[in-house]
Amino acid sequence: MTTTYITPHKLCAGMVLLAASIGASAQTAAPQAEAPAAAAEPVSSLSFNVGLVSDYRYRGISQSRLKPAISGGADYSHASGLYVGTWLSSIQWIKDAGGDGSVEWDVYGGYKGTAGPIGYDVGVLRYQYPSNALAVSANTTELYGAVTWEMLTVKYSHSVTNLFGFSDSKNSGYLDLSANFDLGNGWSLTPHVGHQWIKNNNDAAYTDYAITLGKDFGNGFSASAAIVGTDASKALYATPSGRFTGRTGVVVGVKYSF
Repeated sequence: MTTTYITPHKLCAGMVLLAASIGASAQTAAPQAEAPAAAAEPVSSLSFNVGLVSDYRYRGISQSRLKPAISGGADYSHASGLYVGTWLSSIQWIKDAGGDGSVEWDVYGGYKGTAGPIGYDVGVLRYQYPSNALAVSANTTELYGAVTWEMLTVKYSHSVTNLFGFSDSKNSGYLDLSANFDLGNGWSLTPHVGHQWIKNNNDAAYTDYAITLGKDFGNGFSASAAIVGTDASKALYATPSGRFTGRTGVVVGVKYSF
Protein backbone atom coordinates (compact mmCIF):
# COMPACT_ATOMS: atom_id res chain seq x y z
CA MET A 1 0.00 0.00 0.00
CA THR A 2 1.61 3.18 -0.98
CA THR A 3 1.58 5.58 1.91
CA THR A 4 -1.06 8.24 2.37
CA TYR A 5 1.60 9.90 4.25
CA ILE A 6 2.62 8.47 1.06
CA THR A 7 1.84 8.34 -1.36
CA PRO A 8 1.94 9.05 -3.77
CA HIS A 9 2.95 11.69 -7.11
CA LYS A 10 5.08 13.54 -13.14
CA LEU A 11 5.95 15.76 -15.84
CA CYS A 12 4.82 17.13 -19.21
CA ALA A 13 7.63 18.22 -21.51
CA GLY A 14 7.65 20.69 -24.33
CA MET A 15 9.97 22.92 -26.31
CA VAL A 16 9.89 26.73 -26.35
CA LEU A 17 11.62 28.63 -29.17
CA LEU A 18 12.61 32.26 -28.59
CA ALA A 19 11.97 34.61 -31.50
CA ALA A 20 14.98 36.56 -32.71
CA SER A 21 14.75 40.32 -32.79
CA ILE A 22 16.34 42.42 -35.49
CA GLY A 23 17.46 45.94 -34.67
CA ALA A 24 19.15 48.55 -36.80
CA SER A 25 20.68 51.89 -36.08
CA ALA A 26 19.96 54.86 -38.36
CA GLN A 27 23.58 54.83 -39.54
CA THR A 28 24.62 51.13 -39.96
CA ALA A 29 21.44 48.91 -39.95
CA ALA A 30 23.49 46.07 -38.38
CA PRO A 31 21.21 43.11 -37.33
CA GLN A 32 21.28 41.82 -33.76
CA ALA A 33 22.40 38.23 -33.15
CA GLU A 34 19.57 35.67 -32.93
CA ALA A 35 18.68 34.71 -29.36
CA PRO A 36 19.56 31.08 -28.56
CA ALA A 37 16.74 28.56 -28.41
CA ALA A 38 15.63 27.56 -24.94
CA ALA A 39 16.83 24.14 -23.84
CA ALA A 40 14.24 21.44 -24.40
CA GLU A 41 12.77 19.80 -21.32
CA PRO A 42 13.64 16.10 -21.00
CA VAL A 43 11.39 13.64 -22.80
CA SER A 44 11.49 11.34 -19.79
CA SER A 45 12.75 11.25 -16.23
CA LEU A 46 13.83 8.62 -13.72
CA SER A 47 13.87 9.37 -10.00
CA PHE A 48 14.46 7.48 -6.78
CA ASN A 49 13.42 8.00 -3.16
CA VAL A 50 14.13 6.65 0.31
CA GLY A 51 12.14 7.44 3.43
CA LEU A 52 11.71 6.80 7.13
CA VAL A 53 8.46 7.24 9.10
CA SER A 54 7.63 6.85 12.77
CA ASP A 55 4.61 4.70 11.81
CA TYR A 56 3.62 3.46 8.34
CA ARG A 57 -0.06 4.33 8.07
CA TYR A 58 -2.06 3.38 4.98
CA ARG A 59 -5.61 4.64 4.73
CA GLY A 60 -5.28 5.47 8.41
CA ILE A 61 -4.35 1.93 9.54
CA SER A 62 -0.84 1.14 10.82
CA GLN A 63 1.02 -1.36 8.65
CA SER A 64 4.05 -1.45 10.97
CA ARG A 65 2.50 -2.28 14.36
CA LEU A 66 2.61 1.43 15.33
CA LYS A 67 6.41 1.35 14.95
CA PRO A 68 8.87 2.98 12.51
CA ALA A 69 9.20 1.77 8.92
CA ILE A 70 11.74 2.30 6.16
CA SER A 71 10.89 2.54 2.46
CA GLY A 72 12.34 3.13 -0.97
CA GLY A 73 11.08 3.49 -4.53
CA ALA A 74 11.71 4.45 -8.14
CA ASP A 75 9.57 6.33 -10.68
CA TYR A 76 9.83 6.70 -14.46
CA SER A 77 7.71 9.24 -16.30
CA HIS A 78 7.40 10.18 -19.98
CA ALA A 79 6.43 13.48 -21.54
CA SER A 80 3.38 11.78 -23.06
CA GLY A 81 1.90 11.44 -19.56
CA LEU A 82 2.67 7.73 -19.13
CA TYR A 83 4.42 6.63 -15.95
CA VAL A 84 5.48 3.48 -14.08
CA GLY A 85 6.96 2.98 -10.65
CA THR A 86 7.71 0.70 -7.77
CA TRP A 87 7.89 1.14 -3.99
CA LEU A 88 8.82 -1.10 -1.06
CA SER A 89 8.34 -0.75 2.68
CA SER A 90 8.93 -2.74 5.83
CA ILE A 91 5.68 -3.93 7.47
CA GLN A 92 4.43 -6.00 10.42
CA TRP A 93 0.72 -6.57 9.80
CA ILE A 94 1.18 -9.77 7.77
CA LYS A 95 2.92 -11.44 10.73
CA ASP A 96 0.26 -10.04 13.08
CA ALA A 97 -2.40 -11.70 10.89
CA GLY A 98 -0.67 -15.08 11.16
CA GLY A 99 1.43 -14.90 8.00
CA ASP A 100 5.14 -14.75 7.38
CA GLY A 101 5.85 -11.60 5.34
CA SER A 102 7.70 -8.45 6.41
CA VAL A 103 7.80 -6.51 3.12
CA GLU A 104 5.22 -4.72 0.99
CA TRP A 105 6.18 -4.35 -2.68
CA ASP A 106 4.04 -2.10 -4.87
CA VAL A 107 4.18 -1.85 -8.67
CA TYR A 108 2.06 0.70 -10.51
CA GLY A 109 1.59 2.44 -13.83
CA GLY A 110 -0.79 4.87 -15.42
CA TYR A 111 -1.39 8.01 -17.40
CA LYS A 112 -1.64 11.65 -16.32
CA GLY A 113 -3.05 14.51 -18.35
CA THR A 114 -5.17 17.64 -18.33
CA ALA A 115 -8.51 18.67 -19.79
CA GLY A 116 -8.82 22.43 -19.49
CA PRO A 117 -8.42 23.34 -15.79
CA ILE A 118 -8.86 19.71 -14.69
CA GLY A 119 -5.97 17.32 -14.16
CA TYR A 120 -6.60 13.59 -14.26
CA ASP A 121 -4.71 10.41 -13.39
CA VAL A 122 -5.75 6.83 -14.17
CA GLY A 123 -3.82 3.64 -13.55
CA VAL A 124 -3.39 0.26 -11.91
CA LEU A 125 -1.61 -0.60 -8.66
CA ARG A 126 -0.46 -4.05 -7.49
CA TYR A 127 0.28 -4.58 -3.79
CA GLN A 128 2.51 -7.65 -3.43
CA TYR A 129 3.37 -9.31 -0.10
CA PRO A 130 6.09 -11.92 -0.73
CA SER A 131 5.63 -15.15 1.26
CA ASN A 132 2.57 -13.75 3.04
CA ALA A 133 1.23 -17.33 3.63
CA LEU A 134 -2.21 -16.16 4.75
CA ALA A 135 -5.33 -18.30 4.28
CA VAL A 136 -6.61 -15.61 1.86
CA SER A 137 -3.71 -14.01 -0.02
CA ALA A 138 -3.00 -10.40 0.92
CA ASN A 139 -1.83 -9.64 -2.63
CA THR A 140 -4.18 -7.03 -4.08
CA THR A 141 -4.72 -5.26 -7.41
CA GLU A 142 -6.61 -1.97 -7.66
CA LEU A 143 -7.64 0.27 -10.53
CA TYR A 144 -7.69 3.97 -9.70
CA GLY A 145 -8.79 7.28 -11.14
CA ALA A 146 -8.31 10.81 -9.81
CA VAL A 147 -9.30 14.31 -10.85
CA THR A 148 -7.67 17.52 -9.58
CA TRP A 149 -9.00 21.08 -9.75
CA GLU A 150 -6.79 23.78 -8.30
CA MET A 151 -5.82 22.46 -4.83
CA LEU A 152 -8.57 19.79 -4.58
CA THR A 153 -8.19 16.12 -5.56
CA VAL A 154 -10.80 13.34 -5.57
CA LYS A 155 -9.59 9.78 -6.10
CA TYR A 156 -11.38 6.43 -6.24
CA SER A 157 -9.62 3.04 -6.03
CA HIS A 158 -11.42 -0.20 -6.93
CA SER A 159 -10.13 -3.68 -6.13
CA VAL A 160 -10.29 -6.30 -8.89
CA THR A 161 -9.04 -9.00 -6.50
CA ASN A 162 -9.68 -9.78 -2.85
CA LEU A 163 -8.62 -6.81 -0.74
CA PHE A 164 -5.64 -7.27 1.61
CA GLY A 165 -6.59 -10.74 2.84
CA PHE A 166 -10.34 -10.21 3.33
CA SER A 167 -12.21 -13.21 1.91
CA ASP A 168 -14.75 -12.66 -0.89
CA SER A 169 -13.87 -8.94 -0.99
CA LYS A 170 -13.36 -8.38 -4.71
CA ASN A 171 -14.92 -5.07 -5.86
CA SER A 172 -14.17 -3.23 -2.61
CA GLY A 173 -13.56 0.49 -2.97
CA TYR A 174 -11.83 3.47 -1.39
CA LEU A 175 -12.83 7.12 -1.90
CA ASP A 176 -10.28 9.81 -1.06
CA LEU A 177 -10.79 13.60 -0.86
CA SER A 178 -7.76 15.78 -0.20
CA ALA A 179 -6.47 19.32 -0.67
CA ASN A 180 -2.97 20.74 -0.96
CA PHE A 181 -2.35 24.28 0.28
CA ASP A 182 0.96 25.95 -0.58
CA LEU A 183 1.95 28.01 2.47
CA GLY A 184 5.10 29.41 0.86
CA ASN A 185 8.80 28.92 1.61
CA GLY A 186 8.51 25.18 0.98
CA TRP A 187 5.69 24.65 3.49
CA SER A 188 2.45 22.86 2.61
CA LEU A 189 -0.71 21.79 4.43
CA THR A 190 -2.70 18.76 3.25
CA PRO A 191 -6.02 17.81 4.86
CA HIS A 192 -7.53 14.45 3.86
CA VAL A 193 -10.60 12.31 4.49
CA GLY A 194 -11.28 8.88 3.01
CA HIS A 195 -13.69 5.98 3.29
CA GLN A 196 -12.91 2.28 2.79
CA TRP A 197 -15.67 -0.13 1.79
CA ILE A 198 -15.04 -3.86 2.20
CA LYS A 199 -17.27 -6.00 -0.01
CA ASN A 200 -19.32 -8.50 2.05
CA ASN A 201 -17.81 -7.21 5.31
CA ASN A 202 -19.53 -4.06 6.54
CA ASP A 203 -17.97 -4.39 9.99
CA ALA A 204 -14.52 -3.83 8.48
CA ALA A 205 -15.50 -0.61 6.66
CA TYR A 206 -14.27 2.66 8.15
CA THR A 207 -13.50 6.35 7.56
CA ASP A 208 -10.01 7.78 8.03
CA TYR A 209 -8.73 11.33 8.27
CA ALA A 210 -5.41 13.15 8.37
CA ILE A 211 -3.91 16.60 8.26
CA THR A 212 -0.27 16.81 7.18
CA LEU A 213 2.22 19.67 7.47
CA GLY A 214 5.08 19.30 5.00
CA LYS A 215 8.37 21.09 4.46
CA ASP A 216 10.53 20.92 1.32
CA PHE A 217 14.10 21.78 2.28
CA GLY A 218 15.40 21.62 -1.30
CA ASN A 219 18.09 19.37 -2.77
CA GLY A 220 15.69 16.42 -2.53
CA PHE A 221 15.13 16.56 1.22
CA SER A 222 11.64 16.88 2.72
CA ALA A 223 9.91 16.19 6.03
CA SER A 224 6.33 15.89 7.27
CA ALA A 225 4.27 15.68 10.43
CA ALA A 226 0.67 14.42 10.39
CA ILE A 227 -2.23 13.80 12.72
CA VAL A 228 -3.87 10.57 11.53
CA GLY A 229 -6.90 8.66 12.78
CA THR A 230 -9.89 6.45 11.92
CA ASP A 231 -13.25 5.26 13.22
CA ALA A 232 -12.32 1.63 12.39
CA SER A 233 -13.32 -1.31 14.56
CA LYS A 234 -10.95 -1.63 17.53
CA ALA A 235 -11.57 -5.36 17.58
CA LEU A 236 -10.79 -5.98 13.89
CA TYR A 237 -7.84 -3.62 13.53
CA ALA A 238 -5.52 -4.46 16.43
CA THR A 239 -2.04 -5.83 17.08
CA PRO A 240 -1.65 -9.23 18.82
CA SER A 241 -1.18 -7.30 22.09
CA GLY A 242 -4.51 -5.53 21.55
CA ARG A 243 -3.25 -2.09 20.47
CA PHE A 244 -5.67 -0.34 18.08
CA THR A 245 -3.87 0.21 14.76
CA GLY A 246 -6.34 2.86 13.59
CA ARG A 247 -6.03 5.07 16.64
CA THR A 248 -5.47 8.82 16.37
CA GLY A 249 -1.78 9.63 16.53
CA VAL A 250 1.07 11.80 15.23
CA VAL A 251 3.23 10.44 12.42
CA VAL A 252 6.49 12.12 11.39
CA GLY A 253 8.67 11.27 8.42
CA VAL A 254 11.68 12.28 6.36
CA LYS A 255 12.32 11.61 2.67
CA TYR A 256 15.16 12.03 0.21
CA SER A 257 14.48 12.06 -3.55
CA PHE A 258 17.19 11.96 -6.21
